[in-house]
Amino acid sequence: MSLPAYPQPRHIAGAAGPPGPDYDADVIILALDRAEDTVAAIASARAQVGIDRHVWVADQGSRPENLALLAAAVEGAGDATLVQLDRNWGVAGGRNRATALGMGRCIFALDNDAEFAGPDTLAQAVRALEAEPDLAAIACRILIFSSGADDLSSWGYPPGLLPRSAECFDAVTFVGAGHAIRRSDFEAAGGYDDALFFCWEEFDFALRAINMGRRIRYRGDIAVRHKVSGERRFAWNGTRWYHFVRNRIYIGLKYGAGLPSLLPRFFAYQVKGAINGVLSQGLRAGPAALQLARAFRPTPEEAPLYRLSQAARNYLAKNDTAHRGGLPRRVRAELLAALPKAAAR
Repeated sequence: MSLPAYPQPRHIAGAAGPPGPDYDADVIILALDRAEDTVAAIASARAQVGIDRHVWVADQGSRPENLALLAAAVEGAGDATLVQLDRNWGVAGGRNRATALGMGRCIFALDNDAEFAGPDTLAQAVRALEAEPDLAAIACRILIFSSGADDLSSWGYPPGLLPRSAECFDAVTFVGAGHAIRRSDFEAAGGYDDALFFCWEEFDFALRAINMGRRIRYRGDIAVRHKVSGERRFAWNGTRWYHFVRNRIYIGLKYGAGLPSLLPRFFAYQVKGAINGVLSQGLRAGPAALQLARAFRPTPEEAPLYRLSQAARNYLAKNDTAHRGGLPRRVRAELLAALPKAAAR
């Protein structure tokens, strides 16, 4: 597989292109307002040392005054570029288009409300990928910017592994706020699925990478600090829950799960949505997931990536299911986690 040939976005400021055909890493930052945080993220990326890298900022519709602030942050820079995409493609589509601009061997995605924990964080991530050739991606530890504590809203792994947040372990996904991907694996797996727009896009990519015989490695010693900005975020009473449910059911269908096997998960999501006052979002997500699945037509070349091999199933069982337990236990945990939120409301 390979990435599509995307239209060239409008160049706003900074370098006209990458530094050359062979360098260590591209740092990609998606922008949609949040100008102050994004400028800080750009500065953090440009301050990374001990590595050849280029910073790409892809704007997806910021207000003119905010776009001007971003342009000022990279004006005249030889190591950074600001472009504006033709529309808001979401996280999945935006990352695809930003990634396609570069040629670095590693792609580090940094949220625009996050910063590298230290000046050599990027170099650490690249060295980690180079040290283990079968790794497709490095998942960083995500810390709360203000306190340095673990950002529990960005913990995408089994709850039982949280006490090991400072350690390293194989995983079945990674968190978008800060992660590194080997470019050759990103391209071989076909990048992200634009249709997801937002939510679960990392898991969807990881499944294909795992099916290619690659690993995902959580590194608690490589961190980014996350501000968890509220501006322009999907609120749970907006569309976030809709995307969460729709995309997770769609991914199940993509990888061959039958509707009967997905119904317990779907019903559990409806109960959780009802408890938290967003039942209508979850109900709308079901038909939308079916519509996406019907429209999904992998080519013969792509189709094998969506049929999980026994080796991939064993990897998922060892590194995720074994830590979570069976479906009844997971459903119970989801519902119990929702109850305090309902009580608070």
